[in-house]
Amino acid sequence: MAESERVVPVHPIFLANLRDHVHHNLRDAIVAGRFQDGERLSERDLARELGVSTTPLKEALRQLESEGLVRTEARRGVYVTFGAQQAEEMSLARAALESMIARLAAKRAEPSDVERLRDLVRRMEGATAAGDITLLIDLNEAFHGHIHEASGCDYLCRLQAKQQMYNHTIRVGLLGEAEERGLALGEHRAIAEAIATGDQDAAERIMRDHVVRSGQRHVQTVFGATRLGDTI
Repeated sequence: MAESERVVPVHPIFLANLRDHVHHNLRDAIVAGRFQDGERLSERDLARELGVSTTPLKEALRQLESEGLVRTEARRGVYVTFGAQQAEEMSLARAALESMIARLAAKRAEPSDVERLRDLVRRMEGATAAGDITLLIDLNEAFHGHIHEASGCDYLCRLQAKQQMYNHTIRVGLLGEAEERGLALGEHRAIAEAIATGDQDAAERIMRDHVVRSGQRHVQTVFGATRLGDTI
């Protein structure tokens, strides 16, 4: 992939919130593997590719550093710190949090929560059949978001919120694959039913397996890596 194709120039509509758009653009590009782990980022080149000045770029890079995706070395520059190993670790962290949130949702969900989850699954079925990836991503995020609400688990959900930037980029990449859409639909259906029946063990297990599997698929797709160890 040519360097000029790795990031998208900023559209004028985003100029009012320029720093955030630059941040999201670079973050998604790094998580999608369009920059190599350890690669030095040229602020001047990136600013030119994005069509912005270096001021919003520097602000975005500081935010990316706080998220653990880049590091700054004095007098040397800014380097990418995201690769297959960190992607694996983030996936496992998400699996641990999401599985416990699903367990608590199975314990605490009200009938209205169950109906909402089943409705989202029905809509996912339609979007999967139609191959509507954009809608499917939205429904996927709404599904996981409602499980968070049903769990009533504010503390774990706050921890999980830090993973959202990673989760969205994974979904964008993986749900473009027909096989992945089918697997994800079956897993979401099983999670919803485990929560509906109050089966806490099943909800925890199925959610954990779902997140670990999709995370491993992301590592394989983006980094061309097979299993990095027995933990995933």
